[in-house]
Amino acid sequence: MSDKTVFIKTYGCQMNVYDTARMKDVLAPFGYAAAESPAGADLVVLNTCHIREKAAEKVFSDLGRLRAHHHAKAEAGGRMVVAVAGCVAQAEGEALRARAPIVDIVLGPQTYHRLPEMVARVLRGAGAVFDTEFPAEPKFDHLPPPGAEGPSAFLAIQEGCDRFCTYCVVPYTRGAEYARPAAEVIADARRLVETGAREITLLGQNVNAWTAEGPHGGAWSFGRLLRELAEIPGLERLRYTTSHPQSVDADLVAAHRDAPALVPFLHLPVQAGADRVLKAMNRGHTAADYLRTVDALKAARPDLMLSSDFIVGFPGETEAEFAETLKIIDAVGFIQAFSFKYSPRPGTPAAAMPGQVADAVKVERLARLQERLAEIQTAFNRSCVGRTLPVLFERAGRHAGQLVGRSPAMQAVHAEAPAAAMGAIRPVRIVGVGPNSLAGVLDDLGERDAAE
Repeated sequence: MSDKTVFIKTYGCQMNVYDTARMKDVLAPFGYAAAESPAGADLVVLNTCHIREKAAEKVFSDLGRLRAHHHAKAEAGGRMVVAVAGCVAQAEGEALRARAPIVDIVLGPQTYHRLPEMVARVLRGAGAVFDTEFPAEPKFDHLPPPGAEGPSAFLAIQEGCDRFCTYCVVPYTRGAEYARPAAEVIADARRLVETGAREITLLGQNVNAWTAEGPHGGAWSFGRLLRELAEIPGLERLRYTTSHPQSVDADLVAAHRDAPALVPFLHLPVQAGADRVLKAMNRGHTAADYLRTVDALKAARPDLMLSSDFIVGFPGETEAEFAETLKIIDAVGFIQAFSFKYSPRPGTPAAAMPGQVADAVKVERLARLQERLAEIQTAFNRSCVGRTLPVLFERAGRHAGQLVGRSPAMQAVHAEAPAAAMGAIRPVRIVGVGPNSLAGVLDDLGERDAAE
């Protein structure tokens, strides 16, 4: 039984959620069990994200709060090792320890497979460890096989980005694009299904740019990989994120048509609706290009629903250009979205662009954009009342006898259901809409129809 504990706080994106799980995997053979809080933990890892505004300052605030736990551990005769991982670690480097001396380890996203070795070096008294290199060998070659922790699992297949959008730090913190070989991806997916996963989300910073060697040689496209994974027995749902419009090719469109396991829901960021802004962002597509891509996908899969990302107040954005973003929202009808004020990231080209938009203007535009997005999302959720949706139940609800799951469109759905429904996809008739979820009842008739 383990007598060592690790607490990992995860910031930001789904890739970070995946990385946190893999850090736990590499630490487990060395006797580290997961802790619920940093109090008393032997190892604390802050797995950071540099996408959100003031990301580094939030990390330093958390490090300040950790000092009390660090001191208490020492007072009790123990030793708390503190590590900062992820994109803020990659961007800030040794400056992290200069401002927060309790930090023992700074490691980038490409080196967390070396975490046990780094901890051992610290405990041997070798001093602070800094590892933010981009190693020649892929970290995936050094990770233990993954296992599912529930019916829904993440699987990283691609990392890094070669797009260099002018507002984004990912190419600098995650490095150049790397795609895992198809055989490795398929083997990991099969293992996840064997250990209980019914839904897999493929992850990558530019996931649909994936192209790699096939199991028997030759290059595979992303569409071909999706079709192969969709044939794994027991895998009922397949998703992927985050994708780029320029990497949606004819083969990927065909996969959405041909692979029933591929859910009719896609996160396809557009960021803005004005062509001048898109060009300044270095997105590589126009608004018309984006709409043509959406039309092609919907022609292949008419029930396809979309979500997106939006940045308001990009340098130089005018009121008329902002209005173009509202137009593209209405044209597509995104049922979900992530939207943010533009905030400069040090070292990115956009941070030095002229025409930085006043914060008050960004706040006002963001409010209008989010209001319109909320109207569309609310209307869509209300349209689900009376429909029967396939729901993958993932966890217990707040009330006895209640389970909570997700629809194909990632809506949270709660319903009274037997414990045996946990981890299964069951038909649920939607009877109500809440602020952040849908309410439903098991649809026995729908279940019988599905069985027939």
